[in-house]
Amino acid sequence: MSAQFGRWNFDGKPPAPEYLDRVKSVLSLYGPDGSDTYADGNLMMLYCAFHTTKEAGREAQPTVTPLGSVMTWDGRLDNRAELIAQLGHGLTTGSTDIAIVADAYDRWGSKCFAKLVGDWAMSVWRPADRSLTLAIDPVGTRHLYYSLERSQINWCTVLDPLVLFAEKSFSICEDYIAGWFSYFPAADLTPYIGIYAVPPSSAVVVRPGTRKVCKYWEFDPGKRIRYGSDAEYEDHFRTVFGEAIRRRLRSEGPILADLSGGMDSSSVVCMADNLMAGGASEASRLDTISWTVRSEPSILEDSSYYAVVEKKRGRTGFHVALDMREAFGSSSLLIPRFEHTRFAATPICCDQSMYFKLSATYVRSQGHRVRLTGIAGESATGGYVPTPRPELQNLLARGHWLTLVRQVNAWAIKMRKPISSLLWDAVRGFVKPSPAVGVSTEAVRTPWFSPGFVSRTRFALSGYQSRVKLFGALPSFQEHMRELDGERKLMAFYRLFPDLLLELRYPFLDRDLREFMYAIPQDQIVRVGQRRSLMKRSLAGIVPDEILNRRRKLVRQKETHPATRLLELPDLDKVRRSSKGCALGILDSERLAQTLKETGNTDGVPVEILTKTLTLESWLSHLTTFGILKD
Repeated sequence: MSAQFGRWNFDGKPPAPEYLDRVKSVLSLYGPDGSDTYADGNLMMLYCAFHTTKEAGREAQPTVTPLGSVMTWDGRLDNRAELIAQLGHGLTTGSTDIAIVADAYDRWGSKCFAKLVGDWAMSVWRPADRSLTLAIDPVGTRHLYYSLERSQINWCTVLDPLVLFAEKSFSICEDYIAGWFSYFPAADLTPYIGIYAVPPSSAVVVRPGTRKVCKYWEFDPGKRIRYGSDAEYEDHFRTVFGEAIRRRLRSEGPILADLSGGMDSSSVVCMADNLMAGGASEASRLDTISWTVRSEPSILEDSSYYAVVEKKRGRTGFHVALDMREAFGSSSLLIPRFEHTRFAATPICCDQSMYFKLSATYVRSQGHRVRLTGIAGESATGGYVPTPRPELQNLLARGHWLTLVRQVNAWAIKMRKPISSLLWDAVRGFVKPSPAVGVSTEAVRTPWFSPGFVSRTRFALSGYQSRVKLFGALPSFQEHMRELDGERKLMAFYRLFPDLLLELRYPFLDRDLREFMYAIPQDQIVRVGQRRSLMKRSLAGIVPDEILNRRRKLVRQKETHPATRLLELPDLDKVRRSSKGCALGILDSERLAQTLKETGNTDGVPVEILTKTLTLESWLSHLTTFGILKD
């Protein structure tokens, strides 16, 4: 999670020293373990270190490769042993990640990106052909932003310097805002026109006057894994899941793990305990953090489940129990309080909540620098409400009629639905576009959005809908890719906070684990009426039965996040007078005010969209304070 920055002036002038000083003042908050620079005429690169592994403390960055390229690297290289064996050249098990990557780049050039397994972002300057390459890992767990102009390019792992020190104002990217309203924006967008994000699994190659974005790797739709028994699938799952966690236990200090009481976080903690008990970890210990809302029974009930895991491991974790208003950081959920002294480059403001503050205090007291999370576990392992749609679509696309008849009958009996209804649901996916699981489509129908904004951004505002293709990759693989695209958007939207410096690690986004899950039969992942069939079978005896057999919490269709019940309505006259969103052509302030006036409360109003609308207004005012927005 180290910070890297660079500026290349195409006109031959060296970057101004005072500009570098301003950038360093920001990035040093994200890289407290020292910094260094590389300068060569009109190009300058800066690296601010945040060490999480024992090898990282011996790195010297920016580094010059044996063949003369200059590189900065922020990441964790998981397949070190494999690459060392292939490269040789004096590399040893004690070599730093950057040394291995530098040799790999000199050997294979940009083809090495596909060989780097782990979470990473890197920048490579090649003086020989005056080119700059920016690349990030296949899922996009690391960030790398860049602003490209006629006279220069600036790049950075943190968005703030590119905005704050641009010495110009920006127009807001409407597609980014629309994507945020529906779910999360596309992974290559930022809120600012002219500033881009390197897309996951891609490299951006820049030369004076040109930019080329190349995808260097993607999951193989043709890969198949077929075994003769359930036991073989279960053994393979345990192996890849265990390896996904072992890779993320590589830390020279204690590790913190989320423990919510759900299957994802509980599985990560229990498997990590097994590995650490067997000596498969460098970390000194694994601590857990759990939180509840005292006034919310649906959240409070999770405590009985994470207590089961704590009992199994013989250790009580750090518990945060808050009232609703404390948990979400203000006297109401009305509008996040974006500070005038602390810049927020994106509409995310959680660092003033009591949960954030208590977590930060605990992390500092325990010396944590790495945090494991169960995020992204549901999609790959079949954690959603079980549906026969992908399985039936596979059978339809491949013409396996006898199996189709057998399976649709079994699902119809289990779900107590007509066969015709299940078949139509499967067929409709080939014809009618739909969003990925969990993505809302109500934003496009929001009455207070400007008609022009809706027309210009309908695809993003509708949740990036797509239909299943009958030919080509299996429909289940296509569904996996849609879900992965949503997870990539989620990773891109995350923001680092210097007050809570933690390297987030996601075992369920491990590349080898995902390759395995995408290559096995769909009926191993989800069986008739059984979600997470393979995961439950494989982790029996590792994860407590109470967790494996826990029923998924049912969310009523009209139910929203409990915090939205705290929403208070703004001053309607103020909305009419000073709406920044209206001035930008995003909102219709009169219709917003009229909608709120007619309801008198939040009943009948899409509360999540309303909350984001008020957040947008607050954030746009915040940007105006910093002189960021164009008039």
